Amino acid sequence: MKQLMLGNAAVARGLYEAGCGVVSSYPGTPSTEITEECAKYDEIYCEWAPNEKVAMEVAFGASLAGKRSFCGMKHVGLNVAADPLFTMSYTGVNGGMVIGVADDAGMHSSQNEQDSRHYARAAKVPMLEPSDSAEALAFAKLAYELSEQFDTPVLLKMCTRVAHSQSIVDTTERAEREMIPYEKNIAKYVMMPGNAKRRHPVVEERTRKLAQWAETAPVNRVEEGADHKIGIITSSTSYQYVKEVCGDRFPVLKLGMAWPLPEGLIRDFAASVDLLTVVEELDGFIEAHCRAMGLALAGKDVFPCIDEFSQNLVAEKLGLPVHAGRKLDDQIPPRPPVMCAGCPHRGLFYTLNKNKCTVLGDIGCYTLGAVAPLSAMDMTLCMGGSISAIHGFNKARGGESEHKTVAVIGDSTFMHSGMTGLANIAYNQSNSTVIILDNSITGMTGHQQNPTTGFNIKGDPAGKIDLEALCRAMGFRRVRVVDPYDLKETDRAVKEELAADEPSVIISRRPCALLKYVKHKAPLKVNTDKCIGCKSCMKIGCPAISMKEGKAHVDFTQCVGCGVCQQLCPVGAFESTGKEG
Repeated sequence: MKQLMLGNAAVARGLYEAGCGVVSSYPGTPSTEITEECAKYDEIYCEWAPNEKVAMEVAFGASLAGKRSFCGMKHVGLNVAADPLFTMSYTGVNGGMVIGVADDAGMHSSQNEQDSRHYARAAKVPMLEPSDSAEALAFAKLAYELSEQFDTPVLLKMCTRVAHSQSIVDTTERAEREMIPYEKNIAKYVMMPGNAKRRHPVVEERTRKLAQWAETAPVNRVEEGADHKIGIITSSTSYQYVKEVCGDRFPVLKLGMAWPLPEGLIRDFAASVDLLTVVEELDGFIEAHCRAMGLALAGKDVFPCIDEFSQNLVAEKLGLPVHAGRKLDDQIPPRPPVMCAGCPHRGLFYTLNKNKCTVLGDIGCYTLGAVAPLSAMDMTLCMGGSISAIHGFNKARGGESEHKTVAVIGDSTFMHSGMTGLANIAYNQSNSTVIILDNSITGMTGHQQNPTTGFNIKGDPAGKIDLEALCRAMGFRRVRVVDPYDLKETDRAVKEELAADEPSVIISRRPCALLKYVKHKAPLKVNTDKCIGCKSCMKIGCPAISMKEGKAHVDFTQCVGCGVCQQLCPVGAFESTGKEG
């Protein structure tokens, strides 16, 4: 049946049709919807794991047991899961195993641009790279066939544009798979040095056979063109841009297998054109391989290695006409991202700013605490990095620094990578204050559950980790919970814990204002007779508050009645409308 389907949903459909039995992932834009869509199929066991490394190890365990499995993540998540990935290349699989990784060219929701194709080459595992939803579905199914045929995990590389765009797919029924018997095999699966040494030649031979398969694989194809002055090698979204711009003007070698690359096919294609050109987003991965083969070509000397491509950029670089397009005559004011109205993190960051704290931050929607007017963030590195970094920061500077520096981390991120950093503080005893921003959900990627919420991916009751008990069990005597809507209590907690001469944890607890079950108070209004236009309320950067004609103004459609602005107003100008939202 033909359907219009999101790229990520198409991957999930492909996993379903291929008989996938176990999915374990960690949410990360732009990969999240693959697992969310998989969870809609009752035939597949799905879960959110605490982090990507755990997810990959769970999927490997399911594969070892004989089930087809999948784990999904974004590009920086693959960094976290790299440890098991490189060794799974040596062990191989039992049931087919597919690893979905979604790159974020343009950094729409990421801290860096990263080209995951390098992992396929470095780990010596095959990688498929679809260019639309139809290929996303087909390649997910093909990945299982390759996995079991060549005894290897297979990487399926998505990117933002393929993951979050829609195109037509043709769905079929699910093909149920019998469990592959598990047989003990120490030489294959126990990677101590003696066994690993014998497995490495197996990996190299597998790569050779995969490269041979790639030479005639339908996923790699030559599309003829009228003018052989230029021949283009491309893949993924770059292929779509090339075809939209060029049509059938130039011959195109479209690569659906990103690794290993088909050297014979590439050489034959290069010989058929006057100028070989590689069009690929981010790094010159295909280009470097072609140059290593001794081929002359145009690549990153013409096309940038930064940001996403577009049809106009491809046309310009190929010397073709560039469409002027249209633009509005009116200037649209910039709209930088801000924390939502009623965000529980706002009161905490206001307090940290007011106390002139050095704030080592982490990955989550609370990273927006760095944005003016709060400007309460000094560093953001990676998941869990805040806690490890504050330990190093305080060990290096010591003294007064310990009483002015905090680390902030979300509840989901704490479960992902924060616990080991906290253990390091407890073990090696730096006088550090860690603030866990517990908004009872994984907020940044769209409200996924995590081990602290008490619910699983389907919303059913699940194991719930007690953060206070966990922190105490890790060796912290000073653990306290505050409501960030209460500015006085939050300020008192920050001051007291920073003043203490031992490590401490503050849990800033208030559910995300966007959660469906959260009942909001009546929105506030401004008594303009009382308002003196001092702009004290503007210090929290709430999008529901603005200034009009020298007076504060509240947007009733955004205000959730959190009352933080009331606590800042020196004249009591904020009043309740009495109409509960």
